[in-house]
Amino acid sequence: MDPIRDGTILLLSALTLLALGYVGRWWMIERARRVPTDAPRRPDARDLATGFVANFFDTLGIGSFATTTAIFKLRGRVDDDRIPGTLNVGNALPTVVQALIFIAVVEVDLTTLLGMIGAAVVGAWLGVRVVARLPRRAIQIGMGVALLIAAGLFLAANLDWLPGGGVALGLEGGKLVFAIAVSLLLGALMMLGIGLYAPCLILVALLGMNPIAAFPIMMGACAFLMPVGGGAFVRSGRYDLRAALGLAVGGIPGVLIAAFAVKSLPLEWLRWLVVVVVLYAAAQMLMSARKAARA
Repeated sequence: MDPIRDGTILLLSALTLLALGYVGRWWMIERARRVPTDAPRRPDARDLATGFVANFFDTLGIGSFATTTAIFKLRGRVDDDRIPGTLNVGNALPTVVQALIFIAVVEVDLTTLLGMIGAAVVGAWLGVRVVARLPRRAIQIGMGVALLIAAGLFLAANLDWLPGGGVALGLEGGKLVFAIAVSLLLGALMMLGIGLYAPCLILVALLGMNPIAAFPIMMGACAFLMPVGGGAFVRSGRYDLRAALGLAVGGIPGVLIAAFAVKSLPLEWLRWLVVVVVLYAAAQMLMSARKAARA
């Protein structure tokens, strides 16, 4: 028996069951929720396109939260206080698909993988209880700062300021404890709309791991924690149903095409474009918070 292979199969099975349970719970809550009969509940073509584009880039390691938030602000599509919930609810299923692919094909030390994923899930469970109760202005400020951080990370990647990483596929001792502690924090910050991908890539590189090992870790962590956090947002109702459905339905084809059909893209130029768009969205978010304070 191969313990790594058996552990991977159990992990993939648990992820599949979690996704099915999440879909069922989401459907039951929304079916029971009282809404006006004339209220539209299906995503439009632009919602689907947003999901496709954001999760296409997400699968390539660029991340989806900053990109999606920028699109929402450019379109004026989702109220600011509903953006964190919409991101976590809608992007959960595409991220599960990413995780299933990368956990299956990229070999990572099982203890490292499970430890960092478990810590991120616990962080999300704690964080969502705080974010779901935050006032609108606090969310605007938090997301504005988060977008500035994301733009800074993209800028650092483009200018080669980030560490290149090593060759290790796992961690042990103090490095593993440190990675688990940081994953706990990143899981909590995910509930505020701060993407986990870029910080996770930096973390594994700083600890001497092969950057490719970050993909199953970060995607697996998000795939487990987003249904947890997303489920809480669904129960609270603090999200946009149509936009979330657009992310989910449009995002899955984007993931599959990026994972299996795309061989190369000018990612550096894409990151520069994302920097500009995200900076604009950050400015808009912080300006909205300033107007709210004056009001």
